[in-house]
Amino acid sequence: MFIRDLSRCDEFIAGDNTLLRELFNPLKDDLYLRYSLAHAIVKPGQITSNHSLKTSEVYYILQGSGILYIDNEQSEVKEHQAVYIPPGSNQRIENTANMDLIFLCIVDPAWRPEDEEVFK
Repeated sequence: MFIRDLSRCDEFIAGDNTLLRELFNPLKDDLYLRYSLAHAIVKPGQITSNHSLKTSEVYYILQGSGILYIDNEQSEVKEHQAVYIPPGSNQRIENTANMDLIFLCIVDPAWRPEDEEVFK
């Protein structure tokens, strides 16, 4: 059994300016997984930098609401929704609420820095 407590995960600013804590990554942990799992926060009024992953990604919204932009589409997202983001998509998420936008990020295969491009 492998249990990781969020409060014991290092918090850092990701390349897209998301406040991130990585929970599981088989490239860093001795786990037999294909995917990585991270906890993300976007502060009120903030929007992440436009970025693209070579891999697929799923966001599961835990708290708050916002607008998710994927390529030429945009949609409101809110608590208890899951969104699939195809590989190679240009993406960013905007927090439109007055509270933190908190979501889980599942990247498959597992996230690696070389698989992400951030557009400034």
